[in-house]
Amino acid sequence: MDPRRCLSGSRTVRLVFDRLAKMGLYYRTAADKVDGPATPFNPLSVETTFMSDSVRILVPGDDPPQIAGSPQLDRLQSYGEVVIHADRPASKQDQIQRAAGCQVVINSRGSVTWRDEELRALPDLRMITTCSIGTDMIDLKTAAELGIVVSNQPGRTAPVVAEHMFGLLFTVAKRAAFQTAEIREQRWTRRMNLGVQGKTLGIVGTGNIGAEMARLGRAMGMDVIAWTFNPTPERASQLGVRFVDTLSELLQQSDYVSLHVALTEDTRGLIGQQELAVMKDDAVLLNGARGPVVDLDALADSLQKGQLAGAGLDVFPDEPFVEAHPISDCEQVVMTPHAADQTPEGVDLLNGGAVDNVIVFLEGRPQNNVAV
Repeated sequence: MDPRRCLSGSRTVRLVFDRLAKMGLYYRTAADKVDGPATPFNPLSVETTFMSDSVRILVPGDDPPQIAGSPQLDRLQSYGEVVIHADRPASKQDQIQRAAGCQVVINSRGSVTWRDEELRALPDLRMITTCSIGTDMIDLKTAAELGIVVSNQPGRTAPVVAEHMFGLLFTVAKRAAFQTAEIREQRWTRRMNLGVQGKTLGIVGTGNIGAEMARLGRAMGMDVIAWTFNPTPERASQLGVRFVDTLSELLQQSDYVSLHVALTEDTRGLIGQQELAVMKDDAVLLNGARGPVVDLDALADSLQKGQLAGAGLDVFPDEPFVEAHPISDCEQVVMTPHAADQTPEGVDLLNGGAVDNVIVFLEGRPQNNVAV
């Protein structure tokens, strides 16, 4: 694909590409024909426009701030204008107005969703990249129909996320949050904690994060088993795990169950009342996948009835999760606000990955494209 034409559609789009001198430096002017040669780029030309007539790159709602102020954005300056909105769109119409005329969107926060209505209202939009592994905030079918490229960050922060999930595991197992709250209330309440070494860790989903969970589990002296939709002996050997035949088998055998699957029609509601009922009554459930993978009402009910020892949640059905819900009253639950990758290192990796995706797309060699 000619990088000078990757955004050419019904109208000419002026692009600026900083290319190595030996490869040629080009930009397209309004006078250039889409199928004709581009004008050689003269960096000293006063007529060369870097901002107003170049690619428009939108960050639609960077709340809370993630990519704003990132030095990674400096790498986009020669490609176009970057517009950042620090607040979330107030409505679909507000979101559409923000994105009007933009060719590229960097979705730094998953709370900004791109459904059929928004995508069809934006004829100039050619690419969306996420600052995440998940793409459930985007209607992939409509994007594909409209020729909008969607890219994500596969595995980029897997070690960071796995660290966080093990942090939740230990916090729940050692009742650290509950006992901290008790001491702050000047109560010396001691409860029996849970062990970790020698216990069985069951991993649901064996992508990059699941693989990191397996590595950390083995390092902790745990017996690691796994279940996935597409198990292979080669993958089991790579991860050092034993695949079980069914999800029910994993739930029955595990002391700690950690969820790391993408949100699809097959995984929505994957863990419900029936699945929770077969788990050990001293087991802990960890959700680092997506909120709708777990029936939160059923989980709260199981915890209140003492059918589970605890849960560690980093994701929720609706985010931000600020509603009153029975799960919040369960003392054996530890919750974080979808923050598993929120370390300085993790955020820089995500920001850098998003910028990388944009640059290679604009240069005609897109990467990390998500298929429907």
